[in-house]
Amino acid sequence: MSNSKFIVASYNDEDLLKDGVKSIQAEGHSIFDVFTPYPVHGLHHMLHVPRSRLPKIAFVFGCIGGLSAIALISYCNGIDWPIDIGGKPYFPWPDFVPITFELTVLFASLGMAFAYFYVNGMYPGAKPDIFDERSTNDRFALVLAVPDTNNEKLTDLLKSTGVSEITYKEFNKR
Repeated sequence: MSNSKFIVASYNDEDLLKDGVKSIQAEGHSIFDVFTPYPVHGLHHMLHVPRSRLPKIAFVFGCIGGLSAIALISYCNGIDWPIDIGGKPYFPWPDFVPITFELTVLFASLGMAFAYFYVNGMYPGAKPDIFDERSTNDRFALVLAVPDTNNEKLTDLLKSTGVSEITYKEFNKR
């Protein structure tokens, strides 16, 4: 188990938060995360949030679903229970299109959902790391990982950005 220490700076206004993000990044500090009660326009660009990998996951699971549909139908029609009706082929691909499409969409959607919950730590039994409960109501929280040195300098920098409250949080990671 390792301990993770964070500084949580609470802001009352989104403009102060944006100015704080700019000031913190200008000084070379990395921001762990920002929590807001509503979406703040342009904040993800300021934080340099990378594009989601969810479309790639959807593509992979969709391919798995499509291939499994074709494999299952081929096995059922050609190997397990071949029925020769009027000389029709065992692999009539136009008949496979609806089932293949449905299983592709099913696997892609379920794969995305499971991957999303797993990556974000929202699986059963997971305990969330709550930095500031008021960030879902009326506060804006800027979270910074605590560096080994110069905590006072960082605290003074945060105070100069118009922060309303500074708290320290520590979480035990497994």
